[in-house]
Amino acid sequence: MSKVIITKYDQGPYVIQGDFELIDGKGAVFQTGDTIAICRCGQSKTQPFCDSTHKACGFTDASTAR
Repeated sequence: MSKVIITKYDQGPYVIQGDFELIDGKGAVFQTGDTIAICRCGQSKTQPFCDSTHKACGFTDASTAR
């Protein structure tokens, strides 16, 4: 199995890269490529994917790994 990398961008989305599947609450698989951006601000019109709304809505989070 190849490694999946998830990057949390400050004031932005989680970006997932690698060989993965994204599955909804009913078990259906989203059609994705090998890189996607997942919304963290909750305002995206393309949930669960990021549409860059975080830039306009004032979303902030700069937490760091510990």
